[in-house]
Amino acid sequence: MLPEPTAMLPAVMPWLDLAGLAVFAVSGALAAAKHRQTMVTLVFFALITGVGGGTVRDLLIDAPVFWVHDARVPAVCLAAAVAVWATPERWWRGSALDWFDAAGLVAYAVYGAAKASGYGIPPIPAAMLGVVSACVGGIIRDVIAGEPSILMRPELYVTAAALASTSYVALILLGLPSALAGPVAALAGFVLRAAAIRYRLALPAYPARDWQDR
Repeated sequence: MLPEPTAMLPAVMPWLDLAGLAVFAVSGALAAAKHRQTMVTLVFFALITGVGGGTVRDLLIDAPVFWVHDARVPAVCLAAAVAVWATPERWWRGSALDWFDAAGLVAYAVYGAAKASGYGIPPIPAAMLGVVSACVGGIIRDVIAGEPSILMRPELYVTAAALASTSYVALILLGLPSALAGPVAALAGFVLRAAAIRYRLALPAYPARDWQDR
């Protein structure tokens, strides 16, 4: 069984949670900005993208929903929306946001797996909840914005989150402390995501087959 580091999580990896939150909040605000929406919509998108995955995770593990009890979270989302609103569009073009998003993705994945394990969730579900933490907010963002969901794209995105969360769980089972397992697992996921961005790596698509009744 995994250890239950609930009490030590805030001291070990709070930066993972807030870093992922900030990046995802920016991506949510940018999705609204692309459609020339109002400031209120930017704030909504920033919040739903930033907290969506973590909210689902907390509800599933029967934990207090994190952002309801931490004033820093809505403040970060509001700041992200204001930053996008107040800055020129050209600042957010190019691949810079992809790299920040990669960091946020693996940070959320590791923190989500760590928090799930801290609530006594077994290893495999804990790793899966890390992926939920990292990806569900982006899925909600894409659905509301009418964009193709990250789940429907072949690029190595969800896979990188899965590598980060699974690596964390595996390293904890091998006896590594959370303070070491967290950064190592996040680095593994980030390297995979970075390779996907740099070399456009993607999973193979399901091959076309003749489904006509014989």
